[in-house]
Amino acid sequence: MKARAVVLALGGGSWPRLGSDGGWVETLRAKGVKVSPLKSANCGFAVDWSDIFRGRFEGEPLKGIALSFDGRSVRGEAMITREGIEGGAVYALSAELREAILALGHATLHIALRPDIGMSDLVARLSAPRGRQTFTNWLRKAAQLSPAAIGLLQEAAIKSGMSLAALPVEKLAELINAVPVRLSGIAPMSRAISSAGGIAFDELDTGFMIRRLPGMFAAGEMLDWEAPTGGYLLQACFATGLAAGKGTLRWIAARR
Repeated sequence: MKARAVVLALGGGSWPRLGSDGGWVETLRAKGVKVSPLKSANCGFAVDWSDIFRGRFEGEPLKGIALSFDGRSVRGEAMITREGIEGGAVYALSAELREAILALGHATLHIALRPDIGMSDLVARLSAPRGRQTFTNWLRKAAQLSPAAIGLLQEAAIKSGMSLAALPVEKLAELINAVPVRLSGIAPMSRAISSAGGIAFDELDTGFMIRRLPGMFAAGEMLDWEAPTGGYLLQACFATGLAAGKGTLRWIAARR
């Protein structure tokens, strides 16, 4: 086919079953266009759960939590999966977590199970007499934790080689609002919501035309940018599409 101009909107590499498989990357690289490697974005992460924890809590949500990594904290929800952990709050930190894992092979995420309760208040609640209740039942009532949250606490305690029931209340309170979860891998791109990487912005002119390929424009997730999932991600795709469309019209008009 011959055309006066072409707009490429081929997506990233995170939806291969719908055709967005990143197959265009090598085609453009062969033409000298600088393309950053595509990587999973807005994705989940692998955790080496114990068989007991995985079997009991796979598919269970962690609600009203706060996730922290590298000085940044995000409130929201997460989901325990067979392979690890995912969900909105995880996706919000996925860029930082991904880069840490790529550099070091792992990353430790901290989960606050009751971020809405101050430390002194939490200690006071945990100081209430346990009576004849089981430790799990007492913890559920005193800290108002879900079974999945208590399971996560027990999982962290076992991996740290300590007894949850033997912890002083101050240490237990600290653990409740800073449960360490070691992430050992990144979800494959086919399981990610979007992808990072793509055509470098210095390869484009102000109309989103690829400088090395006059008359060829690009937009959306083909470009090297990354945004949170939801409206932010969609808006950037729409905005770059509009910019590329206007650039195409100017290009055609200038050559009539």
